[in-house]
Amino acid sequence: MCGRFVRSSSLKDIADYFGVEQPFYQFPPSYNVAPTQDVIIINKLGIKQLVKCHWGFVPPWSKDLSIGSKMINARSETVAEKPSFKSAFGHQRCLVIANGFYEWQKDKNRKVPVYIRLKSGKPFGFAGLYNVWISPEGEAICTCTILTTESNDLVSTIHDRMPVIIPRDREDLWLEPKVNDVELLRGLLRAFPSEEMELIRVSDRVNSPKFNSPDNIKAV
Repeated sequence: MCGRFVRSSSLKDIADYFGVEQPFYQFPPSYNVAPTQDVIIINKLGIKQLVKCHWGFVPPWSKDLSIGSKMINARSETVAEKPSFKSAFGHQRCLVIANGFYEWQKDKNRKVPVYIRLKSGKPFGFAGLYNVWISPEGEAICTCTILTTESNDLVSTIHDRMPVIIPRDREDLWLEPKVNDVELLRGLLRAFPSEEMELIRVSDRVNSPKFNSPDNIKAV
């Protein structure tokens, strides 16, 4: 699963790296992104764009934003058939921008936080789905979820599931709303190669979402 992640890159660096226009709004880095917080996604509506989005997918028929807290992740194996996600999988796919994510490793009677990132240190996009939910008051709110898959050899030492990371050369394919070949899209939803990732044991302070500091991702 993916329940906490890091977005340490600035908006400018994200825009430059992914080849999109820098947005007019400000959105500082976060070293402890938690469910129901706002995140940054890239979607494609004519052009690729950076969009602020609520982490927690809300289906169109829902009357309450709070359901999103139960829909922060979607299993890649079943997402194309699930009523809540089927439509979004067809034409509302996105990249949820991150620099890494946290998992907790069992160590006797405690859980030790581990930061998982690409060895390159570059930002990347989790495979995501989004929906612009209209509240009963008429407010349009972007909401999203992160897709998960079986873990690679590296992450499986900690957890049996991990978020799907879309490879750079497949990002445009994933984002293209006109692509609706389910089997082609399923082929993108695989565990990222272990040899391109690394694990870093970090401070117990990351256990609390309130602790949001660059110190979160320093090795201990």
